[in-house]
Amino acid sequence: MEGEGLFSQARICIVCSAQLNAEQAEEISSALRENGGEVVINEPQTPLPPVNEFSHIISPTIDFEGHDAACDALIPVVKPQWVQMSISKQKLANPRQYNPDPRLFMNDVIVTCEDIPEGDKDAIIGGVLAMGGLYTSRITNSTTHLVTLTMNERCMAAKKRGLATKIVLPHWFDDCLKLGRRIDERPYLLPNPEILRPENERPPRIAANRDVIGASTPEPNALPDRAASPGGSRKELNIFKKKTVMISSDLGIAEHMSSSIEELIREGGGQTTNDVSKCDIFICRYREGEDYKLASRAGKDVGNLSWLFHLITHNSWTSPLRRLLHYPIARGGIPGFNKFKISLSNYAGEARIYLENLIAAAGAESTKTLKQENTHLLTAHKNSEKCTAAKEWNLHIVNHLWLEESYAKWQQQSVTDPRYTHFPRRTNLSDVVGQTRIDRYTVEEHFFPPEPAPGVKKSATQPQKGNNATLNNSSNNAKTPKSGRKAINEGPDMTGPEPDSTTKTTKKLKEKSLQTPIPSRFADLGKENETPSTTGSRKSKDIAAAKLHNLAPDISLYEKELKRVGGVIYGGRRKSAGEPDSARKRSAEPDSASASEDAIETKRIKTSKPPIAIRLVITGFNRWVEKPNIEDSERTQLRDLGILVIPDPSRCTHLAAPSIKRTQKFLNALAHAPVIINSNFITDCLEKKELLDPNDYILKDKASEKKYNFTLEKARQRAKKNEQKLLSGHTIYCTDKINGGIEAFQAIIEANGGQCVPYRGRPGTMISSRRLAADGADQSEADDVYLISGTDKSSVKLWDKFRTMARNAKRVPRVVSSDWLLDIALSQEWRSGDSYEHPDENTS
Repeated sequence: MEGEGLFSQARICIVCSAQLNAEQAEEISSALRENGGEVVINEPQTPLPPVNEFSHIISPTIDFEGHDAACDALIPVVKPQWVQMSISKQKLANPRQYNPDPRLFMNDVIVTCEDIPEGDKDAIIGGVLAMGGLYTSRITNSTTHLVTLTMNERCMAAKKRGLATKIVLPHWFDDCLKLGRRIDERPYLLPNPEILRPENERPPRIAANRDVIGASTPEPNALPDRAASPGGSRKELNIFKKKTVMISSDLGIAEHMSSSIEELIREGGGQTTNDVSKCDIFICRYREGEDYKLASRAGKDVGNLSWLFHLITHNSWTSPLRRLLHYPIARGGIPGFNKFKISLSNYAGEARIYLENLIAAAGAESTKTLKQENTHLLTAHKNSEKCTAAKEWNLHIVNHLWLEESYAKWQQQSVTDPRYTHFPRRTNLSDVVGQTRIDRYTVEEHFFPPEPAPGVKKSATQPQKGNNATLNNSSNNAKTPKSGRKAINEGPDMTGPEPDSTTKTTKKLKEKSLQTPIPSRFADLGKENETPSTTGSRKSKDIAAAKLHNLAPDISLYEKELKRVGGVIYGGRRKSAGEPDSARKRSAEPDSASASEDAIETKRIKTSKPPIAIRLVITGFNRWVEKPNIEDSERTQLRDLGILVIPDPSRCTHLAAPSIKRTQKFLNALAHAPVIINSNFITDCLEKKELLDPNDYILKDKASEKKYNFTLEKARQRAKKNEQKLLSGHTIYCTDKINGGIEAFQAIIEANGGQCVPYRGRPGTMISSRRLAADGADQSEADDVYLISGTDKSSVKLWDKFRTMARNAKRVPRVVSSDWLLDIALSQEWRSGDSYEHPDENTS
């Protein structure tokens, strides 16, 4: 009966493409109609009807012309599987879990967990849900990944059943979430994961990467070969059907090539023009000129010649913002990039060509060889001689995401961001090159900001970063949910042209516009994975609002989990202050498998937590050593009292230890001058189940103060005054085999404002010549250059080389023991190296 079907409140557009042909679209349409839905099938190269006429858009890809407009209008775009799952469940599935956007890189993942700590399980589930995946409490035929640490009975049973489920270590999710990209699972597969094998000198394998094919250069020098393209021969070209294309004069191409391009456009069903106001597509080289600004502000598709050739080659639509080098470049590049010399390592083929051209487009210089004058090394993994040399020369070592995201956001990104310095073991990051998109809001802000209205100051209409209001849309008085999405200035063509005769519909178009429904009175703010009700309105804004409401807690959780030590693998719970809605366990399972297979569990709703009073870093606390379950439970109890245990010393307000320690965590925290308390404070708070006064537990350790010749409280006061600049301007060299590991010493040096450089005696290594004394210090002391070294034979052999290198630079070499740095960091005052120096006779 009409009006009573599952999709009776939905009006759905099915977008045909190379991944979804007309026959498949008809099958989906029949299923929707049988369940009361109203369907419009949009065939390839046919203008999409106005997106605000639909409640949902079905497409296996985001490469269709109306995708950005659908996102701006908060119309959910879902994969065809959404229809199948909704029918099998007899309720509308959550559209977020079926979004084809590749930025939701877990959208094909259905995960279950086995035999891992509860905190790690919560973190994995939160990250997967935030990135578009699903969680199931039991293994089913649709489960794609089983996360475990060992091959237990349940894992063996799943393997015997012949399921396609991949059994992976939790490290895979950790690395994926750290990078914001889905990487190859093979090195993480049990029973014999490659990442747990002994160090292997063999470089990680390289997988095929299709993201940069046809997008490796912004300026192709030859016409596309249609005969060899996936779309077939030239006579089938129809990508420009009913399109008008304008070719800008700034391309600087020869007349014969220009004529050939125009001929291809006409063969594809389009026409050309020299009037920007009449075009649908504008092709140019640079992000400048009135034509570029007019086309961009009007919402026309603006791309470069490489993008145009890509359309011709594949005969299918893709956004010019989808690939970085498909959008026009800017003269001069990113501000500040002209000072950089960047070399590449471990990238090959099309990916290497793409990165070299991206470096040039960003305004930096790309060098084939690595020298000390280079500023950055971009590498896909750290297994290369270039990486070893870059460490010795103290160059920035980052992955390609730093370059891509700097270009996409048109702003230099921090080289200390963990995403850019993370290199998963046995993974070649060239597999994920080319997946970053142009940020269209940033492009608008920098290159074609809206023109001020007559009588209005220009600053009043400049787009603001993070602004949730729709620009130039004062006529829209309806309130929209806060989504963190910046709206754009919609041009006259944003709603798209009317559909032509090839657009099929199952019902007559309704003249009545869609109205924003009243939010459901049953909405539960504590419910994280709310499935849209099968009763009530199915209008687009209702579903979109639910989508955004569901997404926010998981995104918040995902961002918090990335900040934990070891990511989602090593200890800690995901709960934090002020986020009660995202702090509970996911005991109920989202739509992930058939109703007969799912385990139905009761969700527990926890009460709000108190605000955070103390951000605590803990070191030397033996109560939790090798007791992860107790640690997990007691961290939660502390959080309930207002104490948040964190791994990051730079954010702590208090440091807890049983005594004065010269550990990395203690010294790094001390540089930020926290209140230092005895770890008995933690035990007493747990036993009394209340937040005690930390000032009653100030750490007192006279024996250690006497041993290290300092006073802890005075050191803390000096740390406040130093402001992490105690070692500012100092470059300190370290040998590899120093006791405690070079990474620990590097962290201590950098926490106090200095630079740490590994020293291996490599020929060609140089240090800067005499530097000026800082803040009136003795110039002779400013000339000292320090090498921290142990007394093992391999380290002792480097002393003479270091002293020679320093003297050649007119500096005074000081080869000292590690106690020199540890005592400086502990006392928070500079100390001469005289009493710590290794004598020259040790070099014999």
